[in-house]
Amino acid sequence: MRILITAPYHVQGQQELQKTFGEVVYKEWKGNERAFNEQELIDLLRETKADALITEHDEVSGKVIDHFPHLKFIGVCRGTPSNVDLEAAKRYGIPVFHTPARNAQAVAELFIANVINLMRNTIPSWQWLTGENWEAGEHTSYLQFKGSELAGKTIGMVGFGAVGRRIAEMVKCFPCDIKFYDPFVEDSVEYKKTSLIDIFESSDIVSVHLPVNKETIGMIDQSLISRMKPTSIFVNTARASVVNRDDLLFAIENLRIRGAILDVFDHEPPDEKDYRLIHHPNVLATPHTAGATHEVEDHHVNILNKKLLAWYATSKISNNQQATV
Repeated sequence: MRILITAPYHVQGQQELQKTFGEVVYKEWKGNERAFNEQELIDLLRETKADALITEHDEVSGKVIDHFPHLKFIGVCRGTPSNVDLEAAKRYGIPVFHTPARNAQAVAELFIANVINLMRNTIPSWQWLTGENWEAGEHTSYLQFKGSELAGKTIGMVGFGAVGRRIAEMVKCFPCDIKFYDPFVEDSVEYKKTSLIDIFESSDIVSVHLPVNKETIGMIDQSLISRMKPTSIFVNTARASVVNRDDLLFAIENLRIRGAILDVFDHEPPDEKDYRLIHHPNVLATPHTAGATHEVEDHHVNILNKKLLAWYATSKISNNQQATV
């Protein structure tokens, strides 16, 4: 079997696949300076005569899959296989594997860092200091930039998957009180499962960890945001489309909440309205980099290889296998 790998994949991971599956052809998308589009991917699969594909951001459309219905599997180095036409893969019985939790540690670390930075007024105090504004008064900065501690705060998770759980594990020693809303997660001994309304009404920090689907698009709107305390912070490191941007912008610009930490936007690159959020002094914004660490690439190799080797051991590459794992 020949596997085309366009995702970042370290040499050890490639060698591990070679031992079991055969040949690996490595054409990382970064060398193209962007993900491969539909036609580029078709050309690449045809050129390499690949029997399987491991991708990250490339456009694995129905057209691509129609051209290569013989693919033994498609591996996706992402938390969700959102760049793959799953219906087309299912039509041909092609297993699709992905790597949930690959960026859980990275996102959790940035969550903690940015929440603390916002609560402690780190950025405005740095701007004040580097702007050489400390002209007189020994205690000027002490009084002007006094912030709040994370310890003792209630964090409400909207969605309690891998990222939410990792954050909960890391902040419980501050200590913080953790609540979560997730209809697909059972009650927890350590953390309180509660209603969506209670999350927004009682939390000091509301953190969104939702996938994008028909039920979640625009789910976080004025009816929920308006319930937040004026001292609370809204965090979205998941997907912008699950939040009604106009409703969040209204709350920020009218000082209905303390502020927001945003890593995702309706338009990337941002449009004018996105920039209104980004430039607001009560918003700490990052350019969709919460999951951008070098280690994330190591994590997705380990997760995907483990899945592929387990699948191989049980299926022996049966053409009739179908899975999204």
